[in-house]
Amino acid sequence: MADNLETVLNNAGNPVEMLRNSQLGAYVYPVVAPEFHNWRSEQWAWQHTAVLFDQSHHMVDLFIRGKDALKLLTDTMINSPKGWAVNKAKQYVPTTPYGHVIGDGIIFWLEEQEFVYVGRAPAANWLMFHAETGGYDVEIVKDDRSPSRPMGKPVKRINWRFQIQGPNAWAIIEKLHGGPLEQLKFFNMSEMNIAGRKVRTLRHGMSGAPGLEIWGPYDEQDEIRAAILEAGKEFGIVPCGSRAYPSNTLESGWIPSPLPAIYTGDKLKAYREWLGADSYEATGSIGGSFVSDNIEDYYLNPWELGYGPFVKFDHDFHGREALEKIDPAAQRKKVTLAWHPEDMAKIMASLFDPDGDQYKFFDVPLANYASSNYDAVQDADGRNIGLSMFTGYSFNEKQALSLATVDPSVEVGTEVRVLWGEENGGTKKTTVEPHKQLAVRAIVSPVPYSRVAREAYQAGWRTTQPA
Repeated sequence: MADNLETVLNNAGNPVEMLRNSQLGAYVYPVVAPEFHNWRSEQWAWQHTAVLFDQSHHMVDLFIRGKDALKLLTDTMINSPKGWAVNKAKQYVPTTPYGHVIGDGIIFWLEEQEFVYVGRAPAANWLMFHAETGGYDVEIVKDDRSPSRPMGKPVKRINWRFQIQGPNAWAIIEKLHGGPLEQLKFFNMSEMNIAGRKVRTLRHGMSGAPGLEIWGPYDEQDEIRAAILEAGKEFGIVPCGSRAYPSNTLESGWIPSPLPAIYTGDKLKAYREWLGADSYEATGSIGGSFVSDNIEDYYLNPWELGYGPFVKFDHDFHGREALEKIDPAAQRKKVTLAWHPEDMAKIMASLFDPDGDQYKFFDVPLANYASSNYDAVQDADGRNIGLSMFTGYSFNEKQALSLATVDPSVEVGTEVRVLWGEENGGTKKTTVEPHKQLAVRAIVSPVPYSRVAREAYQAGWRTTQPA
């Protein structure tokens, strides 16, 4: 019986085969109702009025306390620690000794020797491993994400976590607070009043409008939520369900789920032996049309995911030596791909054609069907030029979109092909039905997509019909 990831991998043989046929299913955003109004109206609200996101359940909260807490973070992140202080947050990005990204999340500096990491499991696991094995004087408290399928059992977290976002967000925030509230710089933290309680805040924003992420003790969440929705009525606030919530990244441009690059390399063997056989890394899945026998072809460095500006060589960290050897200008770059409406119609129409080709089901608003998504992006000659990694639909743009990383020579406005679906009728994942692959035309567009995309189609199919 395997008790750690290393044993699981040894038993499996090829990690690609194992992950591409995982029986885990799709990544679940648990507990929060799928829809409160409908996912279209909920997407529309974050661009046009205001939306309340409930982030209380789908992320790990990792509390890090002690005199070496800052050192643990500094030693494991590509980000510079300069200028960081209490009441400031960072998007934390750790890399392996080989310079590949493990994951990411947000680190909130709460008190002088107290931080909390909020995000997916891979980066949290990396932090816990080094806290336990690196000789750091720290205390770790892990508040794991809520169960994907609680099956009616009660769920409790340490904190609730909400965001108030959209063009009308600040008016709602000041109404709740009872007066003007300073619009701090992005990722700075403060406090506000809601329903007679002090609530901690993080300055955030979507679509260019200021907003806040807020959190507090879990037992108070119902009272806080009710107060926000009541105050927001006159401003058109809409509570956002778990169906629309993850699709917001298609417009904002963050790629949430690259494969943790930890399945190979002697320097990572001790980590693989530390990770359990039931860990995210051991049970996760890879989905999509990009296929390689070499798991390392799925690994990505910070520049490929748009994290290049975070890389600072002003401190020692895991992966620094490897990253110093990389030429940033030669790396793939993050882009948005806008999928052709005619090809999308073909995919959708196959649902209603019992005698024709059946294409891979494209769910809306989020079409991902694995923990980590890797579809091949090809040029006109069928050559692989990148990876499409997060796919769905924006009601605001009336557009199927995916976030991708492509060769640096590929310019905005270029028409490419995304190979949608898996080879040979599909893998054995529970989320995959028998289907045929389809090469979908797509226009390379900027990140973030909103507003600017419509200006980038001069040579594309929005203005020119293909022959």
